[in-house]
Amino acid sequence: MIKHIVLFKLKEFNSTEEKKEALTKIKTGLESLINKIDLLQAINVELNLEIESANYDLCLITQFKSVDDMDAYQIHPEHQKVLKFIKSVAAQRACVDFEI
Repeated sequence: MIKHIVLFKLKEFNSTEEKKEALTKIKTGLESLINKIDLLQAINVELNLEIESANYDLCLITQFKSVDDMDAYQIHPEHQKVLKFIKSVAAQRACVDFEI
C-alpha cells in the first residue's frame, strides 16, 4: 500500500471568510473523489485548527494499492477538476509518498 500525503498553504485572501470558503471547497472536492475514483482506497482531508497561521492550511492523506494506482489517480479527470481549483488558490505545496 502507498500513502500519499500533501500539505497546502493557501495564498493571501481579502478576508478570513474567503479563505474558509476556499478551504471548504477544496475539502469537499477532494473528499468527493472517494466515490468517483475506484483506485483511491482511502482519503482524509484535514484543515489546520488556526485559520490564520504561518503553518500549512490543509493536509490531504490518501491511500493506494500501488504506485501505478497513485499515478493513475494523479491524471484522472475528476482529480484534475479539483486540482485546477487548488492550483488557483495554493501558494505552497509539500508532498511525501511512502509504502506501508
